[in-house]
Amino acid sequence: MQSAPKCPVPLEQQPIHEYEELKNAWLFRDSTSSWHKYLGQIFWTWVWSWLLAGPVVATSFPPQHHLSQFLLAGTASANGGVVLVLVRLYLGWFYISDRLYCTTVFYEESGWYDGQTWTKPLETLNRDRLIVNYEIKPILHRLQFTFVALAGMYLTGTIVWHLL
Repeated sequence: MQSAPKCPVPLEQQPIHEYEELKNAWLFRDSTSSWHKYLGQIFWTWVWSWLLAGPVVATSFPPQHHLSQFLLAGTASANGGVVLVLVRLYLGWFYISDRLYCTTVFYEESGWYDGQTWTKPLETLNRDRLIVNYEIKPILHRLQFTFVALAGMYLTGTIVWHLL
């Protein structure tokens, strides 16, 4: 029986290692857990964004005179902070998904000037694609669903704004 060839890619540049690091990173960790924990992360991001957006919005729509406009504009502005975090999450997971799904891995041996490409053996490719299909794609779908929900909130807020 022939053993698999040794992987020449440095450990920190191996897609499986990058996946494990991303999965354990503080910003990305909650997007891999239950919906409850994920929504909690989104909620707290929204609250902190509201704390930043509220005073700015209050200069244009003082709450004592234009409460409904203040609330709608503040919510829309706070959602902007959530969108930025979601874009960061999506781009990170998409990058790792792409690195795992590809049949080749581009890596640097000692610096930017000596890049190499390694073709994954079939076992590694199958393992990586299973991770993409069963671990990462559900996260990407969750993030896409969240984007759609936020777009729906923006649309609803715009309709309400025009009705005021």
